[in-house]
Amino acid sequence: MIQFNIPYLTGNETANIQRAASNLQLSGNGPFTHKCQTFFEQNFGIKKALVTSSCTDALEMSALLLNIKPGDEVIMPSYTFVSTANAFVLRGATIVFCDSRSDHPGIDESKIEALITPKTKAIVPVHYAGVACDMDVIMDIAKRHNIFVVEDAAQAIDSYYKNQSLGSIGHLGTFSFHETKNIISGEGGLLSVNEEKFIERSEIIWEKGTNRSAFWRGEVDKYGWVDIGSSFLPSELTAAFLWAQLESMNEIQNNRINIWNRYYEGLQELRAFGVNLPYIPSYATNNGHMFYFVCNTGTERIQLLQYLKSNEIGAVFHYLSLHKSPYFEGLYSGNELINSDKYTERLIRLPFYNNLDTYDQTKVIDTVINFYRNSIERI
Repeated sequence: MIQFNIPYLTGNETANIQRAASNLQLSGNGPFTHKCQTFFEQNFGIKKALVTSSCTDALEMSALLLNIKPGDEVIMPSYTFVSTANAFVLRGATIVFCDSRSDHPGIDESKIEALITPKTKAIVPVHYAGVACDMDVIMDIAKRHNIFVVEDAAQAIDSYYKNQSLGSIGHLGTFSFHETKNIISGEGGLLSVNEEKFIERSEIIWEKGTNRSAFWRGEVDKYGWVDIGSSFLPSELTAAFLWAQLESMNEIQNNRINIWNRYYEGLQELRAFGVNLPYIPSYATNNGHMFYFVCNTGTERIQLLQYLKSNEIGAVFHYLSLHKSPYFEGLYSGNELINSDKYTERLIRLPFYNNLDTYDQTKVIDTVINFYRNSIERI
């Protein structure tokens, strides 16, 4: 079976974890945590980086930093993972879902402004597949309406918008190091703080509502409870694992981009069958996070998934539109989100991992093409 995902290990993870154990500092905010945070600050132009236990944690920290409260509205795409919405729902926010673009699953920037009301507090663009939303448009809207932008860059490490690192453009940004991502730590995430006014408080929220970080730097003679917060920082063992990955980031990224390019070149024939291949706008880069395409119909996708499975290939679909989820369906009263529903019904993701060899990838490509060649009459 060609699996959909196999986590990649550089070979240094275990040694780093052993070093952390030997240092007898296992709780968070130790030497490996600092290495990881400095890496993001120095390489991606982030003012303050805080490693978290998950991207969900980073999103929840964002909601706390923005003082989201009941009645506030937060605009985001419906075609995203539930954490994007949950973080703000937990603070009492009303989620306002925006449709995706017709050419890409990211948020349709042209439809955001019509959704803004006096209650709008933030916009949360999701850089789907590591491909940038049009951040100039989004930041201009946010500036004119005096609202915040939180970039959900869970899939977008080492990806750029007009030479700016994703996650460094909005007021806040979040990353994921889940085992399905380019750079992993099993579970893990990071909050990027790009506004000076949020830096001090972000550390406090990160450290359970205390000024402990300031204490360890010698800025205060004792630390105590000064604000709300939670236990968002990961252990040093997680950070040690993550550091091994970050040290090999260039090698990992180059390999993933090569895999993406082989898919893109090998599947060009699908255009003749009406299939939409991934679109990368001129302002965006491709970080090789995933390879997807959009089938003509939902029935076609079901048949293709079954065909791939019968050939021992583990392809999958992706998100289900949140506005139609069991939790939110009765709460949604907005317009029909045509493109979000299109991707929900028709988008398919192919196996993609760092050790995917050319033999297996060629099998995937040939099998997909054979399905379309042999399915002259598709519903």
